[in-house]
Amino acid sequence: MDAFSSEKAGAGGVLPPASSGQTGSPRTVRVWDPLVRIFHWSLVAAFVTAWATGDELQTVHEIAGYTIVGLLVFRVFWGLFGSTHARFTDFVHHPSVVVRHILDTARLRARRHLGHNPAGGAMILALLVMLSVICGTGILMTTDAFWGVEWVEEAHEISVNVTLLLVGLHIAGVLVASLAHGENLVAAMITGRKRAKTSE
Repeated sequence: MDAFSSEKAGAGGVLPPASSGQTGSPRTVRVWDPLVRIFHWSLVAAFVTAWATGDELQTVHEIAGYTIVGLLVFRVFWGLFGSTHARFTDFVHHPSVVVRHILDTARLRARRHLGHNPAGGAMILALLVMLSVICGTGILMTTDAFWGVEWVEEAHEISVNVTLLLVGLHIAGVLVASLAHGENLVAAMITGRKRAKTSE
């Protein structure tokens, strides 16, 4: 149990998760540690900035790009050594599990996961890969050897477009999961807390 998600233990063992403070309200537990949340919203801000300044403000565009590089390095490190639900071992599943989860979602019977569900985990990996391609080709475009090289510029542009598509799918997936399980996943990525896991 990590420092972010552990609960204080009393004489009888682990205490119940904290409630929202309202009678009858569902109990909540801390799922996303502060660093995961800071990473998530910083990445959103940096990507939007880079996308919006690509053709006009080159200096700002490059700063946003290098910021994304730093965030990606951190996320890989935190995926290996971070808190429980931040680790790749918690949300990376076999492709067959991902496909089965997507099919169950389409049938409105997907199981709820306290951390990322299998489809969400696959999306995280896809976004990390595509953002790495964007940053890699972007850095190449600043070098003397690859400046103005057509295939590098095309790879950069294509990877941006693919990433925008993935972002759209990610947002759709968040909305579907929020409706299916009756919880606000956007708010959870702000507060770090979700409804305590049930048998559903």
